[in-house]
Parts: sequence; structure tokens; C-alpha cells
Amino acid sequence: MEQLYAIGLFLFVLFLLLGSGVWIGLALLGTAYIGMEIFAARPTGDAMMTAIWRQSSSWTLTALPMFIWMGEILYRTRLSEDMFKGLSPWMARLPGGLMHTNIAGCTVFAAVSGSSAATLTTVGKMTIPELRQRNYPETMVIGTLAGAATLGLMIPPSLTLIVYGVSINESITSLFIAGIIPGLVLGGFFSLYVILVSQLSKKYKPTPEARISFREKLERSRFLIPIFLLILLVIGSMYLGVATATEAAAIGVIGAMILAATQGSLNRKVFFESLLGATRTSAMIALILAGAAFLTMAMGFTGLPRALATTIATLELSTFQLIMMLMIFYIVLGCFLDGISIVVLTMAIVEPMVRQAGIDLIWFGIFVVIVVEMAQITPPIGFNLFVLQGMTGHSMSFIARAALPMFLIMFAMVFLIIAVPELATWLPEQVRPVAGSSVQ
Repeated sequence: MEQLYAIGLFLFVLFLLLGSGVWIGLALLGTAYIGMEIFAARPTGDAMMTAIWRQSSSWTLTALPMFIWMGEILYRTRLSEDMFKGLSPWMARLPGGLMHTNIAGCTVFAAVSGSSAATLTTVGKMTIPELRQRNYPETMVIGTLAGAATLGLMIPPSLTLIVYGVSINESITSLFIAGIIPGLVLGGFFSLYVILVSQLSKKYKPTPEARISFREKLERSRFLIPIFLLILLVIGSMYLGVATATEAAAIGVIGAMILAATQGSLNRKVFFESLLGATRTSAMIALILAGAAFLTMAMGFTGLPRALATTIATLELSTFQLIMMLMIFYIVLGCFLDGISIVVLTMAIVEPMVRQAGIDLIWFGIFVVIVVEMAQITPPIGFNLFVLQGMTGHSMSFIARAALPMFLIMFAMVFLIIAVPELATWLPEQVRPVAGSSVQ
């Protein structure tokens, strides 16, 4: 009975604060403070200080601002323009044509950004005008960009995977490696959708591209060399065990600066703008993580996570039923909260259930990221929808309808990794002997 009272109180206070427009991090801290005052005999201020310090002093967490800074630097370079020049000759002759540049461009930039919003903005500012000029269907331009940009949450370095790994004390390197195959498979599904629509839809009649020689294609591919070198530098250093995720992030920042300098894009203004942008984003995420850490402690004093895990166990749900229940739970949350907030808010309750069910935590991280990707394009709070609305001027309903097929593809991807869990677990198992499972 006390647990039911605790659940009701936590939910009431949390949604009251969120509904009043308070920052998510402050709402979490406020909810935890009230919970500690009611349910715990321990001094609340001392508990808050301990929880926040323990969370913020995590060495693993230093990878987060570094990867964000790397993405901010690259966002201010000519990267998207060069990517389009390098990719378009190879995409033009595929069924569906240059629409594949949305997907390929997002996949490539996701491998150096880690942010869905940064991926969407960087690729979209180049491809949207080019595809419109060539008469590609607007719904396809918007839809593929909305869906493919979410690959920034899956393909390493992923900010969401960093937050997940910190929340459950799991290897960031293993999580990064686990996201590679599912991310590429999901990108392949998006491209397959483009091919099917281009063959079946009568409205898909873009302006034909001029044929160019194979030699010219190779010459234009030189624009892709810097970005691929940066990807190999960051991901390869982790894969080979040369660097931890934090060290790879620092390498990525240095590489991004060199790339920006060689393009002539790095100056005092760009440097300080990228640094301030990374600081703002990092501070926002740090506040959310601090609030979640304190809320986790407050819930622990009520015995709520343990009681919920025990309740789920008494229901005798199969692993599949538990996963389906969690998927619905996350999709509903995704209608109201952003991805990082969802992860940090739920892990205290969900982790005991998942461990008790014997579910691999690396696999579960990829499952959570896919569902969080769905949340990025789910009204009314889907962040990618807001970004696209600002870039294109379309109504939210138009953008949501255009993104619906991408949502359904991600939904199918969830069932694919349930049916074939090796998509997420095989590669980390191969890397562990080299990099070590304890590498953070």
C-alpha cells in the first residue's frame, strides 16, 4: 500500500512540475526532494549532495561533452556540402535516385555526431534545397530525413548510449560497438523503402541526373575522405582497444578541429560558438542526469523499484511479454519526453526488471535506443519534427504524416532485434577480447 502511495505521489509531483514548464532536470530534483522529505529519515540536503556528486564525478561521463563538442564543430564546417558532392554521384543511379543521399548522409554524419538534432540540421540544410530543386516528392524528402536523422542516436558515438551506459554502469565501448550493425540495418531498411516507393508511386518523378563517368565519380569521392578518416579515427580507436570512449571523444574533437581548419572554417568565432553550444547542451544533459540520480535515490528509500520488479515477477510474464510491455511504455513516454530524459527517468525502475528477467543489458540498450528513436518523430513532443518544422515551414501534422512510414519501419526493427538478438550482441562479443569488457 505504501508503494502505491509513493507511485501516486511521485507521478503527481513530477507531472505537476513538468506541466508548469519547469526544466526537466529541476522537475526531477524537485520530485526527489519531496519524496525524500516524506519517505526518508536521512537529511535531504546531504542525500542530494551525495547523489549529484556521485553522478557528476563519473569519469565515463566526460565522453559526453567531448562528443557534443565534436558535433558542434563539424556542424559549423562545410561538411554537409562536401558530403553531398561526394555521395550524390553514387546515389543518382540507384532506384530512388538522390533521395538516398538523405539516408547515406545521415548515416555518415551520425558516425561523428552522436546527436539526432545535429545530424538532421547538418544534412537537411544541404539536401532539402537540392532535392526540392530536382522535384523529389516533398513527403519523401521530409520523411526520409526525419527517420534517417534518428540514426544519430544509434550509430556510435551515440549520446543516448552514453547516458544509458552511465545510468546502468555498463561499458560505453561495448554499447557503441553494439549499435553499429543495427544502425546500418535500419539505414538499409530506410533505403529499401525509398526503392519500393520510387518503383510503385506514380508521383515519384524527379528530374533525371546527367550521367557522369566512373572516373569523375572517383574524383568527387575525394570530398568524403576527411569525414571517413575521422570516423575511422574515432570508432577504430575504440574497436582496436587503443582508446576508451572518453579518449576517443578527445581524439574526435582534435580531428574535427583539424578538419575544420583544413576547410578554412575554423576561426575564433566558430571556435567559441561551438564551445558555447557544447556547453549549453552538456549542462542541460548534466542537470537531467543529476536530477535522475537524486530521484533514483529517493525511490530507493521507498523500496519502489524492488517492489515493482517483484510485482512484475509475480505476473510470470515471459521475456517477450515483458519486452512488449516495456516497448508500449516507452512509446507512450516518447509522446511527452525527449529520449535522454526517458532513459534517465526510467532506468531506476526498469533495470531491476530487466536483470531479473535475464535480458542482456547491451541488447536492451539497443532496444531502448530504437524505441527512443521512434519518440524523436512522435507527436506532440517529437524533437525532430520541431526541427524540420523550423527548416521547412510545413505544419506539424504534415511532417508527422511524412515521418509515419519511418516510425513503422523502426517498429518492425524492434521485432527484428527481438527475433535476431545477435544483431546487437554478436559484434561486442567479438570485440571484448581485444578492448576488454571493462573499458569505459
